[in-house]
Amino acid sequence: MPVVTLHWGELERMVGKSRDEILSKLPMLGCDIERIGDEHIDVEFFPNRPDLYSVEGVARALRGFLDIELGYKHYEVKEADWKIFVDESVLDVRPRIVGCVVRNLKIDDEVIRSLMEVQEDLHWTIGRNRRKMAIGVHDLSKINFPLCYKGVDKNFSFIPLDFDEVMTIEEIFKKHPKGKEYGFILEGKDRFPMIVDSKNEAISFPPIINAEKTRVTENTTDLFIDVTGFDENVDKALNIISTMLADRGGRLECVEIHYPSRVTKTPNLKAKEMEIEKNEVYSLLGFKLNDDEIKRALERMRFGVEVNDKIKVKIPPYRADIMHEWDIIEDIAIGYGYDRIEPEYPATNTIGSTHPWNEIRDLVKEIMIGLGFMEVITFTLTNERVQYEYLRRKAEGYTKLMHPLTTDHTIVRTDILPKLLELLSYNKHHIMPQKIFEVGDVVVNDVNKLRVAACITHSKANFNEIRSVVQAFMRELDLTWDVVESEDDAFIDGRRADIIVDEKKIGVFGEVHPEVLENFELTMPVVAFEIDLTETFDSGELL
Repeated sequence: MPVVTLHWGELERMVGKSRDEILSKLPMLGCDIERIGDEHIDVEFFPNRPDLYSVEGVARALRGFLDIELGYKHYEVKEADWKIFVDESVLDVRPRIVGCVVRNLKIDDEVIRSLMEVQEDLHWTIGRNRRKMAIGVHDLSKINFPLCYKGVDKNFSFIPLDFDEVMTIEEIFKKHPKGKEYGFILEGKDRFPMIVDSKNEAISFPPIINAEKTRVTENTTDLFIDVTGFDENVDKALNIISTMLADRGGRLECVEIHYPSRVTKTPNLKAKEMEIEKNEVYSLLGFKLNDDEIKRALERMRFGVEVNDKIKVKIPPYRADIMHEWDIIEDIAIGYGYDRIEPEYPATNTIGSTHPWNEIRDLVKEIMIGLGFMEVITFTLTNERVQYEYLRRKAEGYTKLMHPLTTDHTIVRTDILPKLLELLSYNKHHIMPQKIFEVGDVVVNDVNKLRVAACITHSKANFNEIRSVVQAFMRELDLTWDVVESEDDAFIDGRRADIIVDEKKIGVFGEVHPEVLENFELTMPVVAFEIDLTETFDSGELL
């Protein structure tokens, strides 16, 4: 989750309250305070509140929560003659673009720092590491409108930000730090997105780098902001950036986007509206609030609200997280105050007991540690590339995440072994041999399973070594087992075996294939095994 640095002088000035008052209420907004220093405070916010990734957003929320400024805040967007023409050549590459002009803004160190920080946090969260959305911030005075958003070839050239020489797109991918870092997003493309002005001079090469020509400095007073990508996250990011700059005193002006078949104006800061039944609020919260309490709670969270037979809510344009009635009801609870909700004992008392899965975990851990292995815990989320492509395995039986936060975490793992190999790749500089294991959950065809996997790596690791480990492990579990030749492509042919118990395959072991090692950038041989414990024991279901 993003950690936002809030400087005390800025925050106290923008909120209008003392440090102690801010500290007493900040955690109740739904965040964790990481560090408190004399000059600043580091706060970790949940990814579902990207509007709080800046001091402006936090100050706006606190002014409501502290009863200084209640209710919906209207943001005016002036009509203007700024235009962007979208060429068909870019529609298959990165089809969506929005823009905004911010006038009469005092650009100082505070504003520049805040802009850079919120830009990177938005790139990482709703932008999925710039893959779905990327933001460009420019000095308006250095741009000749109208702009054209088009696809160009790899020989198109301009001076990228932080450089003083003209570079082609191909050279940017090879030499520029941002090109090296984010070039993977455009890998395999023969056309590349480019924003150029009326003189055909580059403004931005999204999602990689802006042009040096439009660098923002302390002499800048007017900004042009572009956001490119694929879906509604583009609009969400623009709304967050434009409203935070309006809170700094900037005047917002709209930009016309001319697509081949339609014309739109951005940013669209009109409020969305939602109606909620009162009984739904009472049911979800577990207690009743009167109309005035509901209205006050929502106004403290900066919503517009009317309470009659139903609750009518105006949603601020920067609240990208409001997708369901329950999101509003959660904010009613926050606005009312979790500290005011009286806890109650549950009506039914039960006596807890150890789940069979945990009994098996403890036994397996004890055995593996006794065999000289070190326990590790890895993420249960992964991606198709690491889980299957790197292992030379067919992708099947996995569960995809509906709204992944990063491209590294798009599915729930079906095997533990890929995560162990990934961990070994991070620890190549450690002393050899390395012997690690993990007992953990996987999800295969929407069913939870308990697995154990282990790896050994050193210069002489071989099949006999891992077979002896499996033999000792199965002996400690008092299991009769057999082996048959395996066809698992993650291991070397002739040096791999399936583990059979009661005529059923429960696992595999062997020497990891050289191509797999190369994919994980491992230089030493690796031997490994993985066993499905739920196929071995009658352990019940994980609830």
